[in-house]
Amino acid sequence: MHTRSIYLGVLVSLLIGLSAPGSWALAKLRISTGAVIQADELTLRQIEEAFNRAEEAMENEDLETLMQLYSIDYRYQTYTKDDMRKIWKDFFQKYDRITSLHAFSKVVVKPGKPPTAEIVCTGSLWATDSVTHRRVNLASWLGNTHYLVYERGEWRIKGQGVKASPTSPFGKTVPPPLF
Repeated sequence: MHTRSIYLGVLVSLLIGLSAPGSWALAKLRISTGAVIQADELTLRQIEEAFNRAEEAMENEDLETLMQLYSIDYRYQTYTKDDMRKIWKDFFQKYDRITSLHAFSKVVVKPGKPPTAEIVCTGSLWATDSVTHRRVNLASWLGNTHYLVYERGEWRIKGQGVKASPTSPFGKTVPPPLF
């Protein structure tokens, strides 16, 4: 039953991404009904604001602001924050109207110095190809865990929880989760 709910969530996000051209103006972050939340209201709002700032930076193709979402020590497999910068720069050159959808099903904040958070998220990243003008899916994730850290007064992504293979069965490099 849980798997069916996750697949349904991905399907809904894909349908939203494929909908009419004005659809990118809709809210991009949702806390799923029944989500497990172990965070106070202020912290949850700060985490939401971090993702909303990222969405605005994507919309404005503002690489510097977008990179502020990533921790200084960001790591995903062999990817670093510098690698993410190169990927986003390439995306901004090749695509227009980049948007994301995020559905949080679990948010667990752990106190400490610094505080950390684990967010289980299903979502997708969409853009319009600059050449063909077609809407394309750049990435989708299903039940991925985002690891955040409270760093320099803001919540930032420190890494991802998916241990995906670095190559696909077709021999192409698999891009890292972008959030």
